[in-house]
Amino acid sequence: MKYFGLIFITCLVITACSENKAEEKKIPLASSAPSYQTATVQKGSVSSTVRLPAQLAAYQEVSIFPKVNGYVKTVSVDIGSKVSKGDLLMMLEAPELLQAAMQAKEKYARSKADFSLDKERYNRLLEAAKTEGAISPLDLSTVRSKMEADSAVCNAEKTNWQMQETMLGYLRVTAPFNGIITERNIHPGALVNAAAKDKPMLELKQLDHLRLQADIPEGLSAGLKDKDTVCFYVSALQGKKLTGTINRKSNNINPAYRSERMEIDVPNKEGVLSAGMYVDLVLYPKGSANVLSVPKSAVVTSTEGKYVLKMTDKKIKKVNVSTGNSSVDKTEVYGDLQTGDMVIVNANDEIKETK
Repeated sequence: MKYFGLIFITCLVITACSENKAEEKKIPLASSAPSYQTATVQKGSVSSTVRLPAQLAAYQEVSIFPKVNGYVKTVSVDIGSKVSKGDLLMMLEAPELLQAAMQAKEKYARSKADFSLDKERYNRLLEAAKTEGAISPLDLSTVRSKMEADSAVCNAEKTNWQMQETMLGYLRVTAPFNGIITERNIHPGALVNAAAKDKPMLELKQLDHLRLQADIPEGLSAGLKDKDTVCFYVSALQGKKLTGTINRKSNNINPAYRSERMEIDVPNKEGVLSAGMYVDLVLYPKGSANVLSVPKSAVVTSTEGKYVLKMTDKKIKKVNVSTGNSSVDKTEVYGDLQTGDMVIVNANDEIKETK
């Protein structure tokens, strides 16, 4: 009887477990479809701030080399000297040039005298030729030809003399514009060679007026125009904010860096700034009023490019886009989107399209 009762109880337990499993199989499993946070595509540009490196350069600068061979006689300036246009910077001496100029002057005087004599002789023969038979036409023609030849020689000698005088003028080295001497590599007594271009005698820069040169990425350069105001900071002035206007655009995109060179004129009457200073240029791109914007996290960047995930009737569609200005939380997008479309926020490349 004991064994019979034990077998009976065991059968009851097995039957109860079987019924429970059957009941579990009858309950359908709930399908857990993923839910995503979405945002609306909005119309309007995104204000942003872009910082770019730039550099200050002299408004004008020139490396002064010798035009003629000679010896340095005197040097009137040194590094840091302020000069005005036309000021004497240095004197060279070349005795051979002086002799050549004197010889050219003498030749010109001689040819001029010959031409004057031939001209007077021709005028007298021409006057005598008015009497019929007094002068033969051949003699008159010969004297005239000689006069014209001497006139050509006289003009050539005059040109040669003027050229020699010009060469003598190169012995006086003067400043081509107002500026400051920033480099000096010559001293009195040195021999200078017009063919040597390895190192200039002097370096002159105009520093009371500077150029701020910046290479603007092509995505930003299209939105900048002449006379637009920009601000910049110079680390040497402890972050002091300075402003300027765009004065020149190159209108040429550098194919190597995809950027456009722009220049901003910077007054420097007090001489606080120096050429070569590093500048932090700050731009505030305006963008377009008709552009569309989405949350920054909605744009996915992958090896396939940039895209957003658009939600339509609970279906996900990938839309390729290009981006424009960006702020902390928004970015401008260009693609097959309309105002009011829903896109997934915090999107990533693991979210797949649905059909």
